[in-house]
Amino acid sequence: MTHDLLLALVAFAFVSSITPGPNNLMLMASGANFGFRRTIPHMLGIGLGVVFMILLVGAGLIQVFDAFPVTYQVLKFVSVGYLLFLAWKIATAAPIEKQDFDSSPMSFFQAAAFQWVNPKAWTMVLTATTAYTPNQTLGAILIVAVVFGAVNLPSVSTWTVLGQQMARILTNPRRLTLFNWAMALLLVASLYPVLFP
Repeated sequence: MTHDLLLALVAFAFVSSITPGPNNLMLMASGANFGFRRTIPHMLGIGLGVVFMILLVGAGLIQVFDAFPVTYQVLKFVSVGYLLFLAWKIATAAPIEKQDFDSSPMSFFQAAAFQWVNPKAWTMVLTATTAYTPNQTLGAILIVAVVFGAVNLPSVSTWTVLGQQMARILTNPRRLTLFNWAMALLLVASLYPVLFP
């Protein structure tokens, strides 16, 4: 991989990781509702989930999707349904003091698995593995995975910190409810490019 291509990849990884999308909106809501420390497994699940996804797609999983185009439509249907479910969970989350003992942020494995139904993650991974690995070698795929792993965690952490800082403003249960509904509506709005490409 050339120096220029590597710089372009780093820029793409940063922009696609830091901009709003389902992961970042859910992390912001989690940071506000559960705090930074309890959201760490969620953040790690996103970072390592994307890395694992890049490795599998780069290793040839994309050929399965190309051979069976209907899988794109199935993935789209499942993604939209699951994101609507998560938006409802965010919108109806109780304030921390009223949450059940079992109430918790998304776990590491839930966050990692979520990447497979996250439209933005698919866009990032497909673009990265096709545009930045012209020769599709294992070495090039590993570089893409390492770059995303290095860039993603600080990017998603920013959204969790933002949510945690907003929790200072959201001490009133009504404001927290409004915030959660706003985050849920933004999450639904993030589906627009998926539904209307």
